[in-house]
Amino acid sequence: MDNKTQIELEAAVLRKLLQHLAKRNDVQNIELMNLAGFCRNCLGKWYAAAAREQGIELSKDEAREFVYGMPYDDWKERYQREATAEQAAAFQKVMADPDLTS
Repeated sequence: MDNKTQIELEAAVLRKLLQHLAKRNDVQNIELMNLAGFCRNCLGKWYAAAAREQGIELSKDEAREFVYGMPYDDWKERYQREATAEQAAAFQKVMADPDLTS
């Protein structure tokens, strides 16, 4: 496979992932972190880092808006729920182990 095709496929996969996460706004970031070690905010950080590698500066808010499809504060207001005690405890465990996070 040539490099251009690989990049196009990777871009298509990212678009599909973002569409899926937009449909599954019931899935909380803390749940993603606890199960997979990354969340929507991580995707935003990775997006901003990739842009910087290309000489493009994006703010944290701009990168998050790309991932969330809306301003982050709007998404939080519409969809984010308070974490349960169990979720918070699991999150602390994940965050304490650098091998579990991206």
